[in-house]
Amino acid sequence: MVLITMDEQFIIQLLSKCWSPESSSLYTEKHPAKGQCSVTALVIQDCYGGQLLKTRVGESWHFYNYINRIRYDLTAEQFDSPLEYLDLAATREEAFADTNASQYDYLSNAFQQYLRKQI
Repeated sequence: MVLITMDEQFIIQLLSKCWSPESSSLYTEKHPAKGQCSVTALVIQDCYGGQLLKTRVGESWHFYNYINRIRYDLTAEQFDSPLEYLDLAATREEAFADTNASQYDYLSNAFQQYLRKQI
């Protein structure tokens, strides 16, 4: 399902209801976006299209979306300071290597359910 409009604040509100230990093993109530970047970027690409991008954070890759010429990092709140974005092209396979099918299925289903309630 690809949607036309990308309202960042609306999407972040929906994601905050969906993120849980089932979508990331690093999730905490205090930091719900922690560890959610790859799975979130994949689910958002499913709904809104666009490209996946990545940037290096320490020894790991951080994934986010590029839709209609705008960068959307919907999990940026997990970091203590602003990132220096490299905006390197990423593949679904790279992002999926940072999550698993169970986490992806959970977040995808939860996000779709909350989205349906809103539209």
